[in-house]
Amino acid sequence: MANYLITIIGPTAIGKTALSIELAQHFKCDILSCDSRQFFKEMTIGTAVPSAIELAAAPHHFIQHISVFDPYTVGDFEREATTKLDELFSKNNIQIMVGGSGLYVDAILKGFDDFPDIDPSVRENIREKYEKSGISYLQEQLERLDPEYYKKISVENPQTLQNPQRMMRFVEVSLGSGKPYSSFLNQKKIARNFIPVVIGLEAEREVMYDRINRRVDLMLDAGLLEEAKLLYPNKTLNALQTVGYRELFSYFDGDYTLDFAIEEIKKNTRRFAKRQITWFKRTENAQWFDYNTPVAQLIAYADQQTQNT
Repeated sequence: MANYLITIIGPTAIGKTALSIELAQHFKCDILSCDSRQFFKEMTIGTAVPSAIELAAAPHHFIQHISVFDPYTVGDFEREATTKLDELFSKNNIQIMVGGSGLYVDAILKGFDDFPDIDPSVRENIREKYEKSGISYLQEQLERLDPEYYKKISVENPQTLQNPQRMMRFVEVSLGSGKPYSSFLNQKKIARNFIPVVIGLEAEREVMYDRINRRVDLMLDAGLLEEAKLLYPNKTLNALQTVGYRELFSYFDGDYTLDFAIEEIKKNTRRFAKRQITWFKRTENAQWFDYNTPVAQLIAYADQQTQNT
């Protein structure tokens, strides 16, 4: 009997969580989260972690399972999540994956490319120069060593250019191997023991933006400001370089007024949603539905794709 991983993708605030629970209850299976910011136990309101009622409605995995102080990479997630899926498939040949982190979705559906082993001294040298010169050093190096990849992420995921861990990795591979980082991408397909069934949720831009704005207001009503205040002393942690927290940290620093910080959260979340759509629209064999599509229709589609009778 074939295994099926029903994967729900789409921009933030589109309704992925609600659909995942409906499908998990229908198939009597578990939900694997691949929202990289919901991994952290200290970040609840600002990452829209499912409510206690939602978490109780179906078994969830990879929700608030680590701390913002723990080093955790997409490679760690791939290893742990594929192991968990093997365990879950032994009980039920249909499982659900949901989340808005495109890189983490791809890690499970497609796996990672093989990269050469790099001398640790190369990374240490890069880190020292980054600590001395800042993120601009990494950006300049990547643009010089791999101009095509630099241009690609500038257009498709510009926030990555501000992520020192990711940028150091790109530069490390390029310098250590003598080849552009991008030359190691998409070299092979990793076999998985499941057939992916990908359901995308989308909405008209105005509708999507309105849902995002309302979600931010609800987060603030739920105590986002207080949550961010507790995390503020650790604001430099990589996990906290996240929309919804960064802007409030700037407010605590005195750089923003509160009203301006809230508008920045909404604006940056809308930009993030646009990048999510750009990423997810490249997903192979995804079937896209309007976010208002009746749940019964989506369940019927999943039934048909998984040959569930």
